[in-house]
Amino acid sequence: MPFMRSTRSLLVIVFVLSILVSGALAQITDDPLDKPRKTEKEIARIYEDWLSKDVKYIITSEEKKAFKALKTDEERENFIESFWRRRDPNPDTEENEYREEYYERIAYSNEHFTSGKPGWMTDRGRIYITWGKPDSVESRPMGGAYDRPAWEGGGTTTTYPFEIWFYRYLEGVGSGIEIEFVDPSGTGEYRIARNANEKDALLFVPGAGLTTNEMLGISSKSDRIAGTNQRDYYREQDSPFRRIELISNLQRPPQVKFADLQTTLDQTPVIDNNPLDFDLRVDFFKQTDDRVITTFTIQTENKELVFEDIGGIPTARMNIFGRITAVTDRRAGIFEDSVIATSSAADLAEEKERKSVYQNAQPLAPGNYKVQVVVRDVASGNKGIQSIGFKVPKFDKENLWTSTLILASKLRPTDDRDIGAMFVIGNAKVIPNLSADFQKGQDVGIYLQVYNAKIDQTTLRPAVDVEYILSKDGKEIFREPENWSGLSDSGQRLTLARLLPTSTLEPGEYEIKIRIQDKVGTEVRTLTPSEKFRIVE
Repeated sequence: MPFMRSTRSLLVIVFVLSILVSGALAQITDDPLDKPRKTEKEIARIYEDWLSKDVKYIITSEEKKAFKALKTDEERENFIESFWRRRDPNPDTEENEYREEYYERIAYSNEHFTSGKPGWMTDRGRIYITWGKPDSVESRPMGGAYDRPAWEGGGTTTTYPFEIWFYRYLEGVGSGIEIEFVDPSGTGEYRIARNANEKDALLFVPGAGLTTNEMLGISSKSDRIAGTNQRDYYREQDSPFRRIELISNLQRPPQVKFADLQTTLDQTPVIDNNPLDFDLRVDFFKQTDDRVITTFTIQTENKELVFEDIGGIPTARMNIFGRITAVTDRRAGIFEDSVIATSSAADLAEEKERKSVYQNAQPLAPGNYKVQVVVRDVASGNKGIQSIGFKVPKFDKENLWTSTLILASKLRPTDDRDIGAMFVIGNAKVIPNLSADFQKGQDVGIYLQVYNAKIDQTTLRPAVDVEYILSKDGKEIFREPENWSGLSDSGQRLTLARLLPTSTLEPGEYEIKIRIQDKVGTEVRTLTPSEKFRIVE
């Protein structure tokens, strides 16, 4: 019996071993290539890294939300392509300059700012990647003795290593931006400082590194540590609230200006039930023999806009995007900007009866072009789209030419405030009135440039006769010569600029003609540009 039991146990063991061996042999003989590869998580990781690492600092919350909602890899690839295209400063080239520079910034940050963690994850790396190279850097990598400027309280102290980055202007942040980084640990990891005292290595050492007021007994170091009693010397930009606001703005993704409006132009225009109506005008002024300053003026009625209460001030905002293309569909230029109209609550009704005007100037070569403009009211979302063709004239040297004749709601000589501003043509500020409606008593500004007027060798001035002819219903009301007392140039460009009073004119439609006759030489050359306008009560 014992023998039988031992034999039976041996057979069971042999049977189990045979099953295990056969299973192992089966696994060995299976071809690994026949098994499906689990690649879903690996592929998803690529997109997750793109979202959490590659574009972490520049992707907006709306874009991030939209990306996470995508279901397929094809949708994600299309999204990434569109993401970079929206930021491409020059879509007409094969390269995406923004994307290339962005990845160069990441590489630079990893090379120069790494300190226990990758450079792109440090504060300096984040600012450099997001906003680019600063305009100037004050670097004190060893720290040491430091004479405080007056706005930090004066006096002498010892500091940790620190750097101050300066940006002249950052879109959405402001002008004259100073960012201070401090390395209190001495490891090379610089962190954004919330106040100027963070770099002070003697801040918590009693009796050391005192400010001027602290040495005079006017204040104590404990007040400085607590953040009080600094108002006597710090700059507005160094105030705690301003520093917090600055750091908050720096952590936001850079604004993608009106890319949605550009997308609107790329699609079949579909206007809302309540479209935003606006006027668009194109004017031409000679710059050089092969370049013409082309101005695009946009005018809307304020009553078309929605005024919101922003900080107690009724404010209307509209975003403008324009694209200029040549006949070959080559992009010749773009412009994008915001127009803001504000009013007091008491004057809101009157403000809504006014107009908002915007102008952009582009130097273009002579030829045929098309401009597409989309305007959006920020509050209501209403959009308006216009697309017009135009021909930039070629102002040759032989013939008598004029610029566009402009009837302006405002016309005056320029001053220092107008440097870099809109509506500046030559030495005049000219705000066109696109509707050509003038209130009775409102002066009608008349602006025109004349080119290639020949010179009278006896007076060394252009010999040009100019007459202003005003007519109503086809009947001439008056004719008046130019007295050259306005904004006139000598040489081959004459500027005609004058104001036409309307207090004696009755309401109705009028036409102003400017008759220009160049009498120097054997051939008399004459031009008569004209424009119509209305006088309303």
